[in-house]
This record gives sequence, structure tokens and C-alpha cells, in this order.
Amino acid sequence: MFLGTYTPKLDDKFRLTVPAKFRDQLAGGVMVTKGQDHSLDIYPRAVFAERAERLAQASRSNPSARAFIRNFAGSADEQHPDSQGRITIAPAHRQYAGLTKECVVLGSVDHLELWDAEAWNSYSDEHEDDFSQAVDEALQGLL
Repeated sequence: MFLGTYTPKLDDKFRLTVPAKFRDQLAGGVMVTKGQDHSLDIYPRAVFAERAERLAQASRSNPSARAFIRNFAGSADEQHPDSQGRITIAPAHRQYAGLTKECVVLGSVDHLELWDAEAWNSYSDEHEDDFSQAVDEALQGLL
């Protein structure tokens, strides 16, 4: 499980050091893809494959489903952490997420989210009420 908030920096070669506590879980490789809200999602390969298989069941006649699948699969980039636990963030991904040197990595249960620090702070401030007022409808009876 991926939990917690971390504040690594991108180095001069646009490498992100994965938080040490997650390196064993990600040692077999990761898939970096566009996330929602202009963040990036970092999945263990097996979790990404499971999600892709479920997405393949979606109706391709639904424009929203097609758009989601295209972004999820089309922007995927396979990475293998180096001996120091670093992965390289591709130029298109950096542009999509507006990444600068200062980043935030969030545990999102089955994957990690990568945000530009300033964007995360703005998003977090703007959506505090959404968290505070989460209703059963939004979480489909999960709480």
C-alpha cells in the first residue's frame, strides 16, 4: 500500500528519487502515466496491467471512456528505478504536470501521484471542502 506525503526534488537530469519505503514495491519497474488534475500517476507494473485489463472492458462507444483510455495508455512510460531509486520523468510528462524542481509524491493506496509542489498546494487548498464534505454518493458507500 502506498501512503503518506513526500517532497523530493527533480535533479538536473529530471530524475525523481522514489521514496525509500516504496523502492522494494517498485523494484520490478513502474509505469508513469498522466493522472487526473494535471498530476502524474506512478504504478507498479502489475497494478498498471490490472487496471489496463479492467479498462479494456469499457465501452469504446462512450467518448469519455475512449478519452480516458487513450490518455491512460497512450501516455504510459515504463521506467526501471536505478540503483539509487531514481526514475526519469519524460519531457511530455513534465510539461503535462507543470513539474518544476520542487515536487510532492502522494501515496494513493495502489499507486503514487506526482505533483508539482505549488500545484499540489493550490489543489489541496481548493479542495479541502471536498474532502471535508465527502458524501456517500461520491464514495459509493465505501466509507
